[in-house]
Amino acid sequence: MKFPACITGALLSGAFAAAQENPVRLNQSGFYTAGPKHAVVMSPVTSGRFFITTPNGSDTVFSGELQPEKISRYSASRTRMADFSDLDKKGRFVLRVPGMAASYPFEVGDAPYRDLAVAVLKGFYFQRASMPLEAQYAGKWARPAGHPDTRVLVHPSAADSKRPAGTVIASPGGWYDAGDYNKYIVNSGITMYMLLSAYESFPAYFDQLNVNIPESGNGVPDILDESLYNLRWMMTMQDPNDGGVYHKCTNAEFDKMVMPHCATTQPRYVVQKSTAATCDFAAVMAIAYRVYGKFEQAFPGLADSCRNAAEQAWKWAADERNANLSYSQAAINKAVSPRIRTGEYGDRFVEDELSWAATEMLLAWGGSGARFPIARVNYGMQLPSWWSVRMLGDWSLFRFAGENGRKDEMQASIVHFADELTGRAAQNAFGTVMGQTAGDFNWGGNANAATQGIALVYAYLATKDRKYLDYALSNLDYLLGRNATGYCFVTGFGEKRPMHPHHRPSVADGIADPVPGFLVGGPNSKMEDGARYPFREVETAYVDSESAYACNEITINWNAPLVFLVNALEALKVEAGYVKE
Repeated sequence: MKFPACITGALLSGAFAAAQENPVRLNQSGFYTAGPKHAVVMSPVTSGRFFITTPNGSDTVFSGELQPEKISRYSASRTRMADFSDLDKKGRFVLRVPGMAASYPFEVGDAPYRDLAVAVLKGFYFQRASMPLEAQYAGKWARPAGHPDTRVLVHPSAADSKRPAGTVIASPGGWYDAGDYNKYIVNSGITMYMLLSAYESFPAYFDQLNVNIPESGNGVPDILDESLYNLRWMMTMQDPNDGGVYHKCTNAEFDKMVMPHCATTQPRYVVQKSTAATCDFAAVMAIAYRVYGKFEQAFPGLADSCRNAAEQAWKWAADERNANLSYSQAAINKAVSPRIRTGEYGDRFVEDELSWAATEMLLAWGGSGARFPIARVNYGMQLPSWWSVRMLGDWSLFRFAGENGRKDEMQASIVHFADELTGRAAQNAFGTVMGQTAGDFNWGGNANAATQGIALVYAYLATKDRKYLDYALSNLDYLLGRNATGYCFVTGFGEKRPMHPHHRPSVADGIADPVPGFLVGGPNSKMEDGARYPFREVETAYVDSESAYACNEITINWNAPLVFLVNALEALKVEAGYVKE
């Protein structure tokens, strides 16, 4: 069917009228052939109808009525929803409303997120420290090695009789944490969990996923090869004399906005051991024991080394002298020098870290509850973040529910949490689970959207009720463009995407396109960076500027839940009926 000529003219003239802002907010990557398909049209509109057409407007493949207007709670946005879920024709299309600009093009097909699934995992390769990124893997973003970290100093805050201040140790490898060039154990904890638990949840899928890294083709899934690069670094951060784990490997000051191989002049330090870092380390090592133990031929002795490291870390953390040793940079800087001014990741409430570590160790190799007591933390279920990790243990208990006798308890808990997340989604002006409270739009709020999606994936796995997976897809829609800003928040994807993330290699490499596959932080109502924000409402407080680190930085712990979410959807798409076999 051809688009009516009178409407075609109105639509095309409307396209010229939209100089900057596209009034249609949708997932700019696309939609599954038999999956839910929704877009939001920003009010006011001149017509109550919408049309899905080929990009040139010559053929109409679907039409429908816009839903009644909704007013957002967190900005001046007024929206009309377009539901075209019944469209099952594959191809590349746009959404049009008479008198308005057409949407950005999108795909309807069986694998609209395949490239995204690869890219967000490949993002970790681009964050590797201590090794060159070669053109055959990194393309135009190839670069020399940065920060060998073979001569790292023990900072006075970490000194003891066996390793006095100034002792030289080696701590190479690992991932740069974010837009800066430091490496942090606490943030690696939740990041590694997301990647390793993704593999544990969908091993057959990840066995086939090739992301073109140096280790590809070695008989080990790429997600595990990539994770291992950081795992080996983490192991260097444990003091072999007592089992405690240093909080971070860092400069005293942040590096300037230069390439990593140009940023190796400042001394590097390991700083104070902390309970949070040591417990996160123990939890990750326990999971690694479980996962890499299946690849003994490829990595002889690795699983046993992980188990020993976890045991030693637990012994240190369980010692009452260390049971609540928090990392306070302000206190350190008052007592010793040089002063450390890089990311703190301070956590003064560590019962959840102790609980998570105990859970993973019990699941990994058993033992009595007296040996690894799982403390139930005194707060309700809370979305996981680097400072709140108890739910990570709950998710692990669910994955192994058949082995630990807690299936009913964990399933009920997961479904209850998911129902709380989805309870008000229908009232949301953008129809997503993300954005039901102002608190969703904090520093790294986009990671909230991805992690909410994981919680909903678990609810689907617990019930096989597709509504939970549909809700998870709504949050992917949010991240890829169905939001108040209109941005697809992943570098390298979408028509309207971040071009100036707070990420030193992307700023300093002289290449117009930023390194692809990174999720930026997203709208942050507190705007703590002092950058100029042209929009300052809660859900629009985002600016694509390298100086706006409070909303436009990238971090490994924001990418990791997106890796889980998008790859989980790809792994489940046939089972859920989003595509036909």
